Amino acid sequence: MTGAVVDVVLPCLNERGALPWVLSRMPVGYRAIVVDNGSTDGSAELAANLGAVVIREDRRGFGAAAHAGLLAATAEFVAFCDCDGSLDPSELPGLFASVIDGSADLVLGSRQPQRGSWPLHARAANVVLAWRLRRLTGERVTDLGPMRAARRDRLLSLCLKDRRSGYPLEMFLKASLRHWRIREVPVAYAPRTGKSKVTGTVRGTLTAVWDMSAQLRAASAASSSGPVRKSAGGGDPT
Repeated sequence: MTGAVVDVVLPCLNERGALPWVLSRMPVGYRAIVVDNGSTDGSAELAANLGAVVIREDRRGFGAAAHAGLLAATAEFVAFCDCDGSLDPSELPGLFASVIDGSADLVLGSRQPQRGSWPLHARAANVVLAWRLRRLTGERVTDLGPMRAARRDRLLSLCLKDRRSGYPLEMFLKASLRHWRIREVPVAYAPRTGKSKVTGTVRGTLTAVWDMSAQLRAASAASSSGPVRKSAGGGDPT
């Protein structure tokens, strides 16, 4: 992967406390694109001072921020990572290895929780979601984590529409429907810095459940003839 350039999209909403550590963990050749999603704590200014590319997305929602970062990226390869200190960007090269060598189209970071990093209800919900995804798609997925890696042009070809919590799930489901080669790589999952906007609040949890349920219904309709399986030939050529 020597000489490769990767744009790392970091959706950001009031993450001033985590930004210095997160940005300091960027591997050489990886450019941080911090997408400020309405922060009021000076996150955008701090990120810019620390050398990140900062763009603004006024429409609230994880998907809105993530997609704005994807559109702003110019590198051949794009990663997504949370900006709250729970995930370590220094692990990204491990995800990109199989994307760079062409053996995978989308690589997901499978979170390995450390003590205190994952509320019990959120972990249980993730187990159920992974089970549903295995049944629906046939993919050997254990976690729909936010850290992921792929080629930029292929991600854009998915024409992702969700702009809230369903964005990561829509990406996975559409990639599976197109017979992408999807792999998982274990990554450490630490306690986040600050308060969670999703699993840490009732509103965030309900919004995530609603958004993901809509994506699952759409995928079920698209694959009503049976589970979507990858063809023996590997990735979709488009």
